[in-house]
Amino acid sequence: MKNKLLTIIIAVLPLLCSCLGINADIVLNRDGSGTVDLEYRIDRSLDSLGRLDGNERWNTIPVGRADFERTLDRLPDIKLLSFSSREDGKNLNISVRLEFSSIQGLLAFFDAAGQRSAFTGNPSSGQLIFTLGRGGRIKNADLDSLIAGISRGYSVTISMTFPGEGNLAVRDLNGNPFNAGVNISRGRKVSSTFPLYDILTENDGINLVFSW
Repeated sequence: MKNKLLTIIIAVLPLLCSCLGINADIVLNRDGSGTVDLEYRIDRSLDSLGRLDGNERWNTIPVGRADFERTLDRLPDIKLLSFSSREDGKNLNISVRLEFSSIQGLLAFFDAAGQRSAFTGNPSSGQLIFTLGRGGRIKNADLDSLIAGISRGYSVTISMTFPGEGNLAVRDLNGNPFNAGVNISRGRKVSSTFPLYDILTENDGINLVFSW
């Protein structure tokens, strides 16, 4: 039983960086610049897991102003406008406001490896894709139970405000419509919310497709 539990923990560790509640509100201007209001909360027990390898100085998830400043020092097209944090017992709550000068700067912050986003077109008319979940995870009842316990009560909300009318479509990685738990809308501001568990366990992946 001990070895089985250890195997499950090792399997779920790569997911820990996603085990938090996120609210990202993006405002896009006509020239491709804009702002991001980012709020997220992380269970304090998950924060402590990031220190198990002896790297206490380096959190797997940015939890302090210095963490953000260290990241943004490498990204010339985005800067930190404000930062605050507070604890409410179980969770550490982070609020950050960022300003980006280009869509590429926005993507560099959310997707440094360039594997979870794509942009085509130009600032006045384009399409932006964010991949929330890649799917393809091997099903395992014990792992599903562990993920359910970790992600309970957390959700991910992403909204975008356009200079004109925009549209949000949610699809799986094969291009098929994905409608479970999704608010699909059009207008100047579009938004979608997912339970974190759905993102971590959806086998066909989840893409947010913003068009304007």
